[in-house]
Amino acid sequence: MELRVCEVGLAACHQYDRRLLKDRVEMLCNGLGFRVSPGSRVLLKPNLVSAVRNKGLACTRPEVVAAVAEWFLDQGATVRVGDSPAFGTAVGVMAACGITAALKGLPVAMVNFEKAQPVRLASGLSVGVARAVGECDLLVNLPKIKAHGQLYLSLAVKNYFGAVVGFRKPWLHARHGDIDNRFEALLVDLLAVLPGGITLADGVEAMHADGPVAGKPFPLHLLAGGLNPVALDTALIAVLGLPPQASPVWRECCRRNLAGSTLMELSFPLARPEEVAAQGFQAPSRLRPVSFHPWRLLLGTVKRVMAR
Repeated sequence: MELRVCEVGLAACHQYDRRLLKDRVEMLCNGLGFRVSPGSRVLLKPNLVSAVRNKGLACTRPEVVAAVAEWFLDQGATVRVGDSPAFGTAVGVMAACGITAALKGLPVAMVNFEKAQPVRLASGLSVGVARAVGECDLLVNLPKIKAHGQLYLSLAVKNYFGAVVGFRKPWLHARHGDIDNRFEALLVDLLAVLPGGITLADGVEAMHADGPVAGKPFPLHLLAGGLNPVALDTALIAVLGLPPQASPVWRECCRRNLAGSTLMELSFPLARPEEVAAQGFQAPSRLRPVSFHPWRLLLGTVKRVMAR
């Protein structure tokens, strides 16, 4: 994935109506000059952290996933949807949160990220990336805009962590979460080994106050897109009216001087951040440790085995 483009699309969207959402997807893709060749193998990567707790608020909404899938099918692409929840399976979470029902009748395959391909990051660390990710031509990142109790916010860059297979994710949390700066560095390193594509962020109803699961609904009324997830994160932090330096992931991007890590670099072909700015979005005032407790790691592994 190349991180050069600094255009960010921001489109107001007040409800989860599939026709309206598909129109906004069209608007964002056209505004960003994003084109899809017929026959392209497209993998949609929503946030499927948990459908059980908080009535699925933490997940990308089914209507968004279906609208994006329809748009790519209209371009002549073949479409699959997958993720690697740390606890449970993607197919199980999709069924529980309504994505399976929303995709009914569409020629879209739903996949669990189970088979891994070892990939070495710039730091020298080897991670297991889902083979389904390596097999796609375009990786379409579909994060939920939300607060995060460990990383301040969960936006575009964080959602790519779902490309790492299954139990390896909480293991990486446990192994590197206690080392200063190591975990967010891993998240940013991961971008370089993933396929390019586009991020379309679900912020029609965001989640604030806490996260990544137990937050409260926040009516942000926004669908946002970008080819560069770093630029998109920078823009969304501005939309939310939050200090970017409070985000460990943003600080890591800025430390590396990555394209899109400062607001002045960005251009906006549609709305500007101040035109869709939020009032009252609450981010955590104190962050919890990134590392998972070993017992939580064991519990997640058992749940994945039982779900098969």
